Amino acid sequence: MIEQIIEAMQQQRNPDKAIAMRAYMRNQFPFLGVPTPARRFLLSDYKKVALSQAQLLLLAQQLWQLPEREYAYVAIDLLSMHIKRLDAEAIPALLALVRQGAWWDTVDNMASVINRIIRANPTWQVTMDSALLHENLWTRRIAMIHQLGWRDKTDKTRLFAYAEQLAPEKEFFIRKAIGWALRDYARWQPALVVDFVHANQPILSPLTAREALKRLR
Repeated sequence: MIEQIIEAMQQQRNPDKAIAMRAYMRNQFPFLGVPTPARRFLLSDYKKVALSQAQLLLLAQQLWQLPEREYAYVAIDLLSMHIKRLDAEAIPALLALVRQGAWWDTVDNMASVINRIIRANPTWQVTMDSALLHENLWTRRIAMIHQLGWRDKTDKTRLFAYAEQLAPEKEFFIRKAIGWALRDYARWQPALVVDFVHANQPILSPLTAREALKRLR
């Protein structure tokens, strides 16, 4: 599969688009120049391939080692396609993987994968309790945003506790994540979010408070 994927992606490479994509990511990573629709079309034949959790994780690890950034996106696409094959035992491996060459693009997309794994069995949220305390900021960011889109199923106790825990941090991507998570929940429980922000005004950064209340003003 690796060889097939590499060959298909190489056939679609576009140097001009690669320059633009690399610039968008602050020239941190090389790109093939394969846009998302084309990449996902190439992967459509793999939706029905029977892959175990171990095979998926190995495949993701192998793709992640390739230099061009799109291969990490391919790994995330494949994990997402076969999300029902993944359980809580996969989460530590996914977190370890995303810490390699971490930036917001792979981190937030992997957060979406982890979101769906845990949503299938919310008792697995305990994995995020430890992730919240990890020394790596991107791991903490994933913990903070792992409930996005859960609507009224959001564990509000965890959401607000996580926000309080991370509030003192000065890192932009953490402050933004707190605001993002609160703003998402505010769509369903605006009064609770407003009360939380006002009660914690002394510890929340202006960025976090602004993001949390953005849709409520």
